[in-house]
Amino acid sequence: MIITQPIKNLWVFKPWVPNWLAVFVLFFCLLHCMVLLGVYTSNITYSASFLDVEVEDLQFSLCVTYGTFLATLLVESRLFKFFPPKNYFLVIFSLSAITFVASAYTKNYVVFLLLRVAEGVFMALPWLPLRQLLISRFTTRNAVIIGFSVTYGALLLASPFIMNIAVYLLENYDWRYMAWGSALFQLTCVGFILITFTNNRMQRKVPLYQIDWASFILVHITILAGAFVFIYGEKKYWFQSAQIVTAAVGALVFAALFLMRQITARRPSFNLAVFGYPNLRIGFFLFAVLYVARATLNICHSTMFTVWNWEPARVAHVQFINVAGNVAGMILAGVCLARAVASRYIFIMGFLLLAMHHLWMTFLFVPDASLADITAPYFLQGFAVGFLFVPLVLFTVSSVPKKLAPFSGTTGVIGRFWGSTIGFCIMQNMQIFLTQKHYRNISLGLLPESPQLQDRTAAAVQRFMAKGYAEPEAYKLAIKSLTQATRTQSTLLANMEIFTVVGYVLLAVVVLLLLNRQLRFSFDLFKNKVWGS
Repeated sequence: MIITQPIKNLWVFKPWVPNWLAVFVLFFCLLHCMVLLGVYTSNITYSASFLDVEVEDLQFSLCVTYGTFLATLLVESRLFKFFPPKNYFLVIFSLSAITFVASAYTKNYVVFLLLRVAEGVFMALPWLPLRQLLISRFTTRNAVIIGFSVTYGALLLASPFIMNIAVYLLENYDWRYMAWGSALFQLTCVGFILITFTNNRMQRKVPLYQIDWASFILVHITILAGAFVFIYGEKKYWFQSAQIVTAAVGALVFAALFLMRQITARRPSFNLAVFGYPNLRIGFFLFAVLYVARATLNICHSTMFTVWNWEPARVAHVQFINVAGNVAGMILAGVCLARAVASRYIFIMGFLLLAMHHLWMTFLFVPDASLADITAPYFLQGFAVGFLFVPLVLFTVSSVPKKLAPFSGTTGVIGRFWGSTIGFCIMQNMQIFLTQKHYRNISLGLLPESPQLQDRTAAAVQRFMAKGYAEPEAYKLAIKSLTQATRTQSTLLANMEIFTVVGYVLLAVVVLLLLNRQLRFSFDLFKNKVWGS
């Protein structure tokens, strides 16, 4: 939600609390949301092994948390208005700590998912109030840029930092230390609130009976069922599975019921009128494209693990290169916004840089790459994402009249959620399909009577025999080595094709932005909505 004038929240903090301390407390408490989202998904491999589940299961648990976050945004404001801020935040952070500790001692996946639902609720409830309070503490006319850069910057940077902490704890301690550390973080938030907050209210009390729980339930089921289809579709052979068919039909039915309720309700939880504004539709589309393109970063990390055989600690440290790019991109984006650079030019530059990253990486999927080889394109990806993120948020939420601003903010979250979910689905399916295709093609060319295969097999046998293996064992190891080399080559070729296709799609988006006349007037609208000028 865009705030054009600072809200009067001085009475929320005790009189002795200086502004810098209030800003620190609010920002620290906002990090609570990042911890809830990233603690189990910053390193999916370790989390999956701990819970004895597949990688898809952990990805689905992320969708459960993020999807619950999205659904809870529809009812969050009325819950916040009912309770005094101090009590509201104290209860949320305390319950968050309990859910973290509980998740550390369960290996039942169903119970784990229920805890992730609770964490999605606890992530959403304080997010908007804390962000609203934080933005209102800045007195400059660029407060919106500063506030959004800080909050959404933390969202972008949380996962790499959490992953580095996770790798350190897992190498030196036990996995449960992650959950205990996260719980301690929540309790630290409780301590800050107890010390600095008063018992005063910010807004008039609103009765809880006005909460539209029906819309919450309908959209929540729609999100979870839809996410199930995208995450597990390939693994369950899509519509050959009764589970996938049931989930798909359920998602469509409950989505239709939700839309009908919003159309007929006197006070809809989500006002569909926001989609009548062209700039909002553009922002929604660009968010979805950005998050689908971001999904390719997981392919980079997977290649580091499985092909280049980098240690987990090294992969975790390498992500700081991407973080540095995020920070640099956000700083430059903030400067551009403060100097009234048109959003259209920011988007063109950002998506062009993201396309360059993908096309550059196409040439780096080789059997052995060094850190020096990937540093520049890896930094470039982070820079492009950081450069795009906050301008896209501000562009989306300022694309509608002030009374619809909360719904436009939710639309941005919808774009990010479905973009990341569909992105995972697309990359997973493309990687499996293309890897299998290349493996078949390469295997067909390696017939037993092929002189090339015979020469490679003989050379491999000699290498293993030189290491002391007997000829029968050396032959078995040689065949295994050649098979693994074929799989590696197939994976690399698949990655090259994926990055090439995504790179061209992003170039097509840049062309659309260049040709779309609607965006020529977007910055004037953006400036009017944010600053009232």
